Amino acid sequence: MNIAELFVQCLENEGVTRIFGVPGEENEDLLFALEDSDKIEFIPTRHEQGAAFIANMTGRLTGKAGVCLATLGPGATNLITGIADANLDKAPLVAITGQGDLTRLHHESHQLLDIVNMFDPITKWNTSIIAKEVVPEVIRKAFKLAEMEKPGATHIELSEDIAKEKVSKKIKPLTKKTFRPPAPEQASLEQAIQLIAAAKFPIVLAGNGAIRNRVSESLTMLVQKANIPVVSTFMGKGAVSDQLPQSLLAVGLGFKDYVMEAMEKADLVISIGYDIAEYSPDSWNPKNKKKLIHIDFEPAEIYENYLPDIELLGDISLTVKALLQRDTDFVKTNTEWYQPIRKRILKDIKSYTLKAKDKFTVPGTLNLVREILAEDDIVISDVGAHKMWIARNYPTYCSNGCIISNGLASMGISLPGGIAASLIDGNRKVVSMMGDGGFMMNVQELETATRLNLGYTIIIFNDNDYGLISWKQERNANRTAGTKISNPDFVKLGESFGIDSFRPKSPKQLREILQQRIHGDKMTLIEVPIDPSVNQGLIKKLKKYWQDK
Repeated sequence: MNIAELFVQCLENEGVTRIFGVPGEENEDLLFALEDSDKIEFIPTRHEQGAAFIANMTGRLTGKAGVCLATLGPGATNLITGIADANLDKAPLVAITGQGDLTRLHHESHQLLDIVNMFDPITKWNTSIIAKEVVPEVIRKAFKLAEMEKPGATHIELSEDIAKEKVSKKIKPLTKKTFRPPAPEQASLEQAIQLIAAAKFPIVLAGNGAIRNRVSESLTMLVQKANIPVVSTFMGKGAVSDQLPQSLLAVGLGFKDYVMEAMEKADLVISIGYDIAEYSPDSWNPKNKKKLIHIDFEPAEIYENYLPDIELLGDISLTVKALLQRDTDFVKTNTEWYQPIRKRILKDIKSYTLKAKDKFTVPGTLNLVREILAEDDIVISDVGAHKMWIARNYPTYCSNGCIISNGLASMGISLPGGIAASLIDGNRKVVSMMGDGGFMMNVQELETATRLNLGYTIIIFNDNDYGLISWKQERNANRTAGTKISNPDFVKLGESFGIDSFRPKSPKQLREILQQRIHGDKMTLIEVPIDPSVNQGLIKKLKKYWQDK
């Protein structure tokens, strides 16, 4: 066999079932080997960024590395945004790129770029295969590092001449072995318990690392028994169900929301799976006076406003379970300090319910979607003004029930992300939400979705604007610059791809469309022309609230 065929055997050994990408001349042998595989399907996408985002979302939803593929030069550079997004969002991803013959790498050559060095800052590890004997080791290492906490992106480069080389069939893939870090030592656990017991107003800050299923289960048990309130970052939504009375929903907006009342009052913050990239600690610990317990797989980042008193390092689930076993030492029965805050948050969300003659708004649409979707269905958010509303106003009832990119926070992720979610579990309904700006960044993947005969729902919030930037500019300077855009007829555009597409004219019609289409099996595109005035309306309302306090 040749090295490309060995490469595919190793991918099969890792449990890879799908690879997304754009074919090129330099990965021809690898594509032929994939074609001959009865375990892996290569799915062509319409842009390498789309492939990387699909692989990114696959990794985030499954915990197993999603795989994307591109050729050398422009194919590889087109992967960069999706790879960087996976790395900062802690999503396991393995990228594979082609390269020209090794004989031409020492001089200027057609489409030749040093991709390994280019990818170095945006991956956990990456390399080029230059010897046939190392293929099993390289692939095992790429997947192990991508999936190991904290997860991220890795990259393998395979040049066209190496891919063609013959190799003995005696060379086999390496055995996969899993490793689970231990729980922290008892002395550290005892210190943490004493801190929790001494706190009057403890609060849990659940981050991206807390949405793993095992962590979510043990964390839910802990907060219920100890009555400790929980706020999540955008990427931690669903770690604890927002139906629980201990949930204060999400924190992370660029302005002072109701939930900050609890963060300000808290004298102890127990951060679980929290990444500073999600939400800067100087936003919730500006005076650096709170006691901090850091529970994670890795030590805390050095940050002036995030200097933990105790770091519990190891398997997060085992750590939380160890605390749970000691909960009699620090059970809190006083919920009065945070229950009024929860009621205020939920009342505010409900206030955006659309009435018969109302203009469409993002939060009003979210209330309809939440009403129609089941508890374990999936909402995937793109990046823009709607992301803020989804984080703030969309109650989430399970891990990975609401997916938001907030590390790199790249526009364009939601449409291809819906492809990944639909392929992973056809029983869960998927709604991909995006603004007109984000939609147009990866609109070409509509063809990929329809070719795969997928049936998820796309909601486009259209304000003919880069709305989040306008929102911030208006808040900072009371004017906007460089944000206005125009758009095609989204309904006709969707229909040109063979997608049933709608533009409702009233809240009643929107409700009917959502009820009929979300639970169906056909691809659906819904354009919602929104009134963005609610953005500044929220700022004014919150400003008045804090002034009156």
